[in-house]
Amino acid sequence: MVVDDHPMWRDAVARDLSEAGFDVVGTAGDGKQAVRRALAVSPDVLVLDLNLPEMPGVEVCRELVGADSSLRVLVLSASGEHADVLEAVKSGATGYLVKSASTAELLDAVRRTAVGDPVFTPGLAGLVLGEYRRLAADPEPTAPDEPGVPHLTERETEVLRLVAKGLSYKQIAERLVISHRTVQNHVQNTLGKLQLHNRVELVRYAIERGLDGE
Repeated sequence: MVVDDHPMWRDAVARDLSEAGFDVVGTAGDGKQAVRRALAVSPDVLVLDLNLPEMPGVEVCRELVGADSSLRVLVLSASGEHADVLEAVKSGATGYLVKSASTAELLDAVRRTAVGDPVFTPGLAGLVLGEYRRLAADPEPTAPDEPGVPHLTERETEVLRLVAKGLSYKQIAERLVISHRTVQNHVQNTLGKLQLHNRVELVRYAIERGLDGE
């Protein structure tokens, strides 16, 4: 589903996705309409602009991801401002692409977003990781020795460390000489054990425990 308040841009993105074989189940031109239609048609991926009338994109994202944890949101915005990127990720977006991206980059980003792979315009992934390092350095009160922290296998820890470094599933699979599906399974198992809901939370967990280092 494509959400943008500029009809020509919205139609062009929807057409490019359709021509590439994606099933575009709906479009919307403002935030409230986007929430209503997304709840009605249940898209797998929402391509979302941030600057929307009626309700801003981050609110749309927060509301829809909260209602359906299986929905993936790819923000497609004219803004590359750091504050906008971080706000979008914190509201539940899986990825963030600026509108200067090519059609090929958009199609690749939608494919990767659909499988839960965080996708960012080059340079923005490092920004997000940097923010999580900053958050992790700000200590939050925890119980002594954190009783009840689940045990991860050696391979799960290894995959988690690579996720924290920002590698894609494909890159992790190549590095560890395992299949893409096996990487997905390890990530899903880890999410389940840690009671986390998406890879962004998983990255933060890894960074908080120093797993993003060499």
